[in-house]
Amino acid sequence: MYPISLRTTVVASLTQLHRSGTLRRIFDGWRMAGARMEHAEYLTMAAVEDHHWWYGGMRAIAAAMLAEVYPAASRLQILDAGCGTGGNIGLLQRYGQTIGIDIAPDAISFAANRLAGRLARSSVLQLPFADQSFDLVTSFEVLYHRGVPSEATALAEAYRVLRPGGRLLIRLPAFEVLRGNHDRAVHGRRRYTAAEVHAFLTATGFTVERSSYVNSLLLPLPLVQRIGERLLPAVEQSDSDLALPPPLLNEFLRWPMAAEAAWIAHGGRFPVGLSVLCRARRIH
Repeated sequence: MYPISLRTTVVASLTQLHRSGTLRRIFDGWRMAGARMEHAEYLTMAAVEDHHWWYGGMRAIAAAMLAEVYPAASRLQILDAGCGTGGNIGLLQRYGQTIGIDIAPDAISFAANRLAGRLARSSVLQLPFADQSFDLVTSFEVLYHRGVPSEATALAEAYRVLRPGGRLLIRLPAFEVLRGNHDRAVHGRRRYTAAEVHAFLTATGFTVERSSYVNSLLLPLPLVQRIGERLLPAVEQSDSDLALPPPLLNEFLRWPMAAEAAWIAHGGRFPVGLSVLCRARRIH
């Protein structure tokens, strides 16, 4: 316990800072810095997601898991819950009519170029749709965000809007040890193991059909990067993790992701990876 005199001094100092408006200016500065950082990440995302090896690879892996249960042109009603700047819309539209929602104004603004008229600004914690409206709900790197404090609430909403027999395809960052500067840049709250994701899904009422860690073959690269960030915390990363690499490197990095997609398509799975991907079903 601190001495009373010290506590009194601290309280008096904070009171003075509050009255002078200094605390408000400090907090406003933090919020503005966060908003600028988030805007920069969305700007980068919108610019590179059609060409970046990571986005293309993740779409191919998601497509492999969807193709196991849905033929093309299935005429599904699809919700991309947390659509970001809309990079997955082209993939999802192969299977039916797609609607996107996101809470971030920047995301909605960029996604409007891809999905005009079928977007809503909304939280995954309170979806603006009637019960049993969709055959498929997707959620890619959404529930780990600081703006989603309750996975259970978000999953319950996804379950509510799915029709009986409908499916949820969810992807989340894996393993807390892999937390890095990018997680902080995009306000990531936590990372997950496959067992934790399974537990959340089954507690909501879903039946897990298929899951695997993904972005596995290249795992040593981000692992080395994360170790470097911890050993040299004073060295700031000048570029976003989303920055488009040089063309030859970008093409080279596509191949391991394509190999993962092919392995998933043949029923394979990976024991570790940078992300965890699950396909779950609402039975009743």
